[in-house]
Amino acid sequence: MKSLSPRPGDLEPIETASRDEIAALQLKRMKWSLTHAYENSAFYRARFDSVGVHPTDLKTLSDLAKFPFTTKSDLRDTYPFGMFAVPRKKLSRIHASSGTTGKPTVVGYTARDIETWADVMARSIRASGGRAGDIVHVAYGYGLFTGGLGAHYGAERLGCTVVPISGGMTERQVSLMNDFKPRIIMVTPSYMLSILDEFRRQGIDPRESSLAVGIFGAEPWTNAMRLEIEQAFNMHAVDIYGLSEVMGPGVANECVETKDGLHIWEDHFYPEIIDPVTGEVLPDGEMGELVFTTLTKEGLPMIRYRTRDLTRLLPGTARSMRRIEKITGRSDDMIILRGVNVFPTQIEEQILKCRNLAPHFQIELTRQGRMDSMTVHVECIPHGADPASRAASAKELAHHIKSVVGVSTRIEIRDPDALARSEGKAKRVIDNRPKG
Repeated sequence: MKSLSPRPGDLEPIETASRDEIAALQLKRMKWSLTHAYENSAFYRARFDSVGVHPTDLKTLSDLAKFPFTTKSDLRDTYPFGMFAVPRKKLSRIHASSGTTGKPTVVGYTARDIETWADVMARSIRASGGRAGDIVHVAYGYGLFTGGLGAHYGAERLGCTVVPISGGMTERQVSLMNDFKPRIIMVTPSYMLSILDEFRRQGIDPRESSLAVGIFGAEPWTNAMRLEIEQAFNMHAVDIYGLSEVMGPGVANECVETKDGLHIWEDHFYPEIIDPVTGEVLPDGEMGELVFTTLTKEGLPMIRYRTRDLTRLLPGTARSMRRIEKITGRSDDMIILRGVNVFPTQIEEQILKCRNLAPHFQIELTRQGRMDSMTVHVECIPHGADPASRAASAKELAHHIKSVVGVSTRIEIRDPDALARSEGKAKRVIDNRPKG
């Protein structure tokens, strides 16, 4: 793969600032954000007053721990516009989640928020190895989902040429890549696997494609998956992180020269790691739940927003700003099976060890009597579709899962292309256990 280290002058001054300089800027902006939220959002004023805190109580960054958390349920309880800190007519754009598990979570942006978002996305693409003039193939979904438009505005801000194809029409995606020769693709890692399948179906060697960088986010994925994609395409696979409630994509990003965790753009987003049970703030380096406070957002400031993502804070490397470890699990997608904590990414890692299995899978949870059970539905590759190979692959995968994850599971080997393909975030877990 090509060396994509930044050239002199590529970085913004804040990316190489000292920790003292970063902390001073964060404190100044945090005081503004808390005051803005308190004075302009009835929700935050009531929430702060209910626990007896005021923005003037913030004297140091550590004082943030005095303030209450914000959760996704707060957004749903105040649906649609109850948490905004500006009049609705000052919003330039509204995004929302799909709302598949209840009311959608609605987020709003002022014109200045859109500018900030474009700036951090441009910084993220540049950190990934993108440069002005690159063609960027954006296969994240457009619309109310923040992925497509977030990537689009950031690529344009960097000076790139954008192909706004969105998700779906996989055959056409590959045709346009061959015709337009994009250097960068921005897409979910699960849909990138579908694109890889289409390259092979069309008889095109993916290693001969023009792609040099893939910027993948919107769902947890493993370093084993990174290696699979990088080797298949002879490209760099870089992780991007974000969530609509905090901004959208572009909250943190890996730097292509190190790929050792995601640098948080700490001039706009202040991170904490907490114990997910007690809410206690944990020291840097300890594993826990990621919490964010926005420092510059006008339309919808977020104070101590609980992401449910599990990771730890690490010191900066390629940039001065701190990193988070690659997120491979969420506190709310953890499966508890017979007393063992299981994450879908752990299953993915074991599948990738089996040479006759494709990285397309779903986990099905069922209950017989009082006993929960798990079935992993996974596709074989065409050369491993005969009965003997299927039986061997099932035995091999069951052994890996039992040895590494610690649970016994049933393996169902499916035909190639049997499982539904994702054009966005993959649905990895189907819970068929009785409710209640």
